[in-house]
Amino acid sequence: MEFHSFQVGRDFLAGSGELRAVGEVACDYVLIRAGGVRLYPWAEERLVQAAEASGAVMVYGDYDVWREGRRVAHPTMAYRAGSLRDDFDFGALWVVRGEAFRAAVAQMTADYRYAALYDLRLRLSRMGELFHLPECLYAVEETDGRASGEKQFDYVNPRNREVQVEMEAACTEHLKAVGAYLAPRCREVAWEEGEFPVEASVVIPVRNRVRTVGDAVRSALEQQTDFPFNVIVVDNHSTDGTTEVLAELAASHPAVVHLCPEETTLGIGGCWNAAVLSPRCGRFAVQLDSDDLYASPQTLQRMVEGLRGQRCAMLVGSYRMVNFDLEEIPPGVIDHREWTEENGHNNALRINGLGAPRAFYTPLIRRLKFPNVSYGEDYAVGLALSRHYRIGRIYEPVYLCRRWEGNSDAALDVARLNAYNDYKDALRTLELSARMAENKMRHGE
Repeated sequence: MEFHSFQVGRDFLAGSGELRAVGEVACDYVLIRAGGVRLYPWAEERLVQAAEASGAVMVYGDYDVWREGRRVAHPTMAYRAGSLRDDFDFGALWVVRGEAFRAAVAQMTADYRYAALYDLRLRLSRMGELFHLPECLYAVEETDGRASGEKQFDYVNPRNREVQVEMEAACTEHLKAVGAYLAPRCREVAWEEGEFPVEASVVIPVRNRVRTVGDAVRSALEQQTDFPFNVIVVDNHSTDGTTEVLAELAASHPAVVHLCPEETTLGIGGCWNAAVLSPRCGRFAVQLDSDDLYASPQTLQRMVEGLRGQRCAMLVGSYRMVNFDLEEIPPGVIDHREWTEENGHNNALRINGLGAPRAFYTPLIRRLKFPNVSYGEDYAVGLALSRHYRIGRIYEPVYLCRRWEGNSDAALDVARLNAYNDYKDALRTLELSARMAENKMRHGE
């Protein structure tokens, strides 16, 4: 059995020229390995055994992380058809069949500086299985000790823009190859006539946020608009004093609608459904998380004007990252400028979120509904809407995203992070299948 070892950097960014050079080597397997990996006994042999037994074109395994002198298990995840995000964690050691590697490289036409390995694994996924072997095979030194809440915004950091442009190009080519690409044909919303008690509702789902929910509600009440609005707070059985704060605010402000669902199994998505299905909900439903604030008294007006002016089913603004005391923290403004009118609805299958704040046309959400989960519910709705409808954008910050220790994603362990990522990969897989089926129907196949 002949092997060829190909070493890459810790970030797994590589150029097309590097891969083409490896593609000229005749070998049975290519071992792609990041620097700083400490292999456990028989690790490479075990990966090759798994490749031989499974027939997979690529195999990867679990690993340990050395953190402050101790070894911490780091399981990876099974690959799905919708695992299109470029930060999918395959670990630092891949084994690829030589013939599949050479065939994939031979098909490459673009000259990437950064996205060649991402392009490679997308091409491999069209050839066969990317097999996850749930065995710990090696260890790596931790080089990034930041918490999950800090890392999750790296992909929208302006310093990474050139990398993201290449990743989008590779993903778009993959969507075309599998029949899931959608041309820029999203239809505008034809506003339905109907009676609504107010033009817009600010929707705030909450559970146990006594330190922040009062600030959020007051931020909503301070909005200055030329239309009537209310603030629907869905209090999901809080036990820390949140309910009492909201009851006092509702008693003092007629615009505050304090909903306390009888159902005890609601996630954030279920709370959103309770709000939009309420007869008190307005024509437009606009997000405000219980940790966060609107950036100015004009935010709600701008969001509704954006929905109407861009004739879209969903509008996404931009936000500024701040700490609990509202001081700006890195990476600063998150504006999701990777979204484009022409390709945003395709690139949405690669990125892990669409941004905030989000505003929706209520009749569409009443028909579609949010999944009853507490992570990724907004992403699920955004993907489904983007299949048919235009998603509008505001690129100036209109929202303050407050990061503090109470955030649900402030410091996730690897098991929870994997569960969240796997759920979003499942959403992408569903959406990928829906788009492929729709394209087949359109083309009469």
